[in-house]
Amino acid sequence: MFTGSHVILYSAAADEDRDFLRDRLGFASVDAGHGWLIFKLPPAEVAVHPTDGHPHHELYLMCDDIEQTLARLSEAGVTISAPITDLRWGRLAEIGLPSGTRLGVYEPRHPVAHSL
Repeated sequence: MFTGSHVILYSAAADEDRDFLRDRLGFASVDAGHGWLIFKLPPAEVAVHPTDGHPHHELYLMCDDIEQTLARLSEAGVTISAPITDLRWGRLAEIGLPSGTRLGVYEPRHPVAHSL
């Protein structure tokens, strides 16, 4: 039925963030016209969590080894904007995009659905 998912990052510095995704994170892309890049992401999964607060969405890039991933990103000039937080269900950190937006990096401790 569905063939994929499409994620949109709204940015105050869209060109710089696109360059970052291409040049620093190494995501392949297609040009949808006039330089408008759409990036290929790794396989995805979605989870629904309860909240007592305002409903919202979050985006995390998943990895198998967060220390190794952050070290490689740091070597590529990526700013690590929040250190690793060790939680029962996973390990989280954040990297900074040129626009100042933070993007989550996540090493799950639970089974992952994207490998099904």
